[in-house]
Amino acid sequence: MQQIAPVQLGPVRVDPPLWLAPMAGVTDRDFRLIVRRIGGVGVVSMEFISSRAIVSGNKHTRELMAYSPEERPLAIQIYGSDAVAMREAALVVQELGADICDINMGCPANKVLKGCAGAALMGDPKLAERIIKTCRDVLTIPLTVKFRLGLDDSRRNYIELGKICEANGVQAVAMHARTARQMFSGEADWSHLSRLKEALAIPVIGNGDVRQPEDAVRLLAATGCDGVMVGRGATLNPWIFRQIAARISGGAYSEPTLADRRDLILGHFRLVAERESSRWAMHKLRKFTGWYTHGLPNGRRLRQAINQIPDVASFLAAVEAFFEEILEERDEKAA
Repeated sequence: MQQIAPVQLGPVRVDPPLWLAPMAGVTDRDFRLIVRRIGGVGVVSMEFISSRAIVSGNKHTRELMAYSPEERPLAIQIYGSDAVAMREAALVVQELGADICDINMGCPANKVLKGCAGAALMGDPKLAERIIKTCRDVLTIPLTVKFRLGLDDSRRNYIELGKICEANGVQAVAMHARTARQMFSGEADWSHLSRLKEALAIPVIGNGDVRQPEDAVRLLAATGCDGVMVGRGATLNPWIFRQIAARISGGAYSEPTLADRRDLILGHFRLVAERESSRWAMHKLRKFTGWYTHGLPNGRRLRQAINQIPDVASFLAAVEAFFEEILEERDEKAA
């Protein structure tokens, strides 16, 4: 395929033009660092943050916003329905030194929609524009916006919102090619990404159903998008950015070995164990084990076993023993 050019957002060069999507409870500092260290990602995004929580100085929220310089370029995504709170939150994002401030206008979760935020803003373009203008007026760093096709099939107004973004100084938009009502069901309709790209002069980043490196290649070829944002696909395969980067630069890529997977999983889990309380660490470890063992030999057996494990130390020991066993089995078969 034709090589894809880097995306320039003001002073921020996104090369390769690949984004780790913001995901609540997933794209914390540990996961962002893991993806960054594997390589291939252009921008890592923090899990989306409530503007009201930022403005109120909520301690847990400020802890969530901690990051390492190693993560750059880094985007911090904010959400809310009050333009003044969003402006103040955007200023905090800038003061913290983030490279990009991103506005969430696509989250379909009910608790966000009930607050007239996230994808609900697609149902109120005037409020969406007021928020964008208010944030853009106080920022010197690049501003981006992420949205969906619309609230449902009868209200697909993504081109209208895209043009509002472009007219008000937004440097790039990302679109998940589903409606809010679809949540994550059905298939993403990439044809709408093509239409949005044709309608706008600013960069358009495509999102939705990029689970394998070849999916990203197909999305770029089919839509003409300037870049790709990967969400759930990165939880199953954190190597996906490196693999996509290899493909869009005209090269081949290799699959991670079992030893690679073992080292990544244990490295990630040890970071979680160091930083989180025991109860929260166990919750997070179980969630990531479900993703990381997808497709591994006897992965289901480990997923079932971890539900009975009471503490972090035992959890890490069980994961290590699991990999020792499957590596030994592989070596025996090869002998």
